[in-house]
Amino acid sequence: MSSPVKILVVFGTRPEAIKLFPVVAALKGDPRFVPVVCVSAQHRQMLDQVLEIAGIVPDHDLDLMKPDQSLDSLTAALLTQLGRVMDLEQPDRVIVQGDTATAMAGALAAYYRKIPVDHVEAGLRSGNIYHPWPEEVNRKIIGTIASLHFAPTDVSAAALTAEQVDPARVHITGNTVIDALHWVTKRITDEPDLALGLADLEARFSGKRIIGVTTHRRENFGGGMEAIAEAIRQIAARPDVAVIFPVHLNPNVRNVMNAALAGLDNVAMIEPLDYPHFARLLGLAEIMLTDSGGVQEEAPALGKPVLVMRETTERPEGVAAGTARLVGTETSVIVTELFNLLDDKAAYESMARAHNPFGDGRSASRIVELIGNEIGRKA
Repeated sequence: MSSPVKILVVFGTRPEAIKLFPVVAALKGDPRFVPVVCVSAQHRQMLDQVLEIAGIVPDHDLDLMKPDQSLDSLTAALLTQLGRVMDLEQPDRVIVQGDTATAMAGALAAYYRKIPVDHVEAGLRSGNIYHPWPEEVNRKIIGTIASLHFAPTDVSAAALTAEQVDPARVHITGNTVIDALHWVTKRITDEPDLALGLADLEARFSGKRIIGVTTHRRENFGGGMEAIAEAIRQIAARPDVAVIFPVHLNPNVRNVMNAALAGLDNVAMIEPLDYPHFARLLGLAEIMLTDSGGVQEEAPALGKPVLVMRETTERPEGVAAGTARLVGTETSVIVTELFNLLDDKAAYESMARAHNPFGDGRSASRIVELIGNEIGRKA
C-alpha cells in the first residue's frame, strides 16, 4: 500500500479557518491523506476562536501579524515563513482558501517549490482590482498558480474558464462555508451553552427587529466607513429597531464607529464574536448589513436578506438569486434600502425565500474526493 499523501493546509484569518476546518476534518477522516495545518495568524484572536471550536491544533503557528503592519511587510514575512514550513514538511500538495495575503503567499511559496496548489473558493471575481482591495489581485494570482480550482458556483467556474483556465482543472463544489454553518448550528442545538453569550442582548432587545452589522473592508476605510457609521446611527433611531454590531478589531473601523455610535441605546457595539455566537447572531437578525464576503453566503442559508455595503461583489450569484443586494456606502441609500425591507413585507419575503446558490453542506467531502481522484490519476 502506498504511503498517505501529505497535504499542507495554509490559512491565517477567521474566514479562512471557518471555510477550511470542514476540509481538514474530511482529510483527517480519509486514510489516503495526512493533513498538516499551518496558520499565519493574520487574525490572531479571531482565528483562535475558530480553531478552538473546530478542535484544530495547528502543526505550525507563525504568529506573523503586527500592529499597523503594511501589506508589503506582511507579504514578505508570509512568503519567507511559509516557504520555511514547506521546506521542512515537504508536502505533496498545498491547500489555500480564498483571497487573503496568506493564501496568495502560500500559493506563491508552493509554486516556487513546484508543489501543486489546490484552491478552495476559486474563481470569485469583481472585475475591479481595487474592489475588494487587495483581495481581487490575490485571488487572480492564486488562479494563475493553482492545479485544482474548487469553484463554489457555476458563475465562479465560468470566470476561471474565461481566463483560459483548463476546464478539466475546474470543479464546482459549492462553498465550504455552508458545511461549516450547518455543523455549528447543529452543535448549538446539541450544546446550547456554546452560544449563551448573546442572551443579555436578546433580553435587552426583546420585541425589537434586530439588524446585524459587520464591516471591515479596506476599500471602505475613511469616508466610506464614516458614511456607514452615519447610516447605522440613522437606522438605530427607529424605535422598533436594534443593531447588534460585532466591531472589527482594526482601528480604522473601531475609531470611526466609537466616535459615531457610542452611547446609543439601540446599538450594541460588541467584541468580535466566536463562530457559534456569530451563527446565533445570524439566527437572531432580521437583516444583515455587511461588507463581508462570507456573510453574503451564510445569511441566505438561514433565510436572512443581505444588504452589501460595497460597490461591487465577487459573489454576483447572491445578487442574481435575490438573496443579496448591493447598496454601496452612501448613507441615504443604505438607510432607504434597509427601511424598505423593514416596511415592505413582500420585498422582505422575496429575499428571505430566495434560493441560496452557494452550497448544500457537502462541499468538503467533494473537494477531498476530487483531490483523491487527482492523486489516483497521477499514480
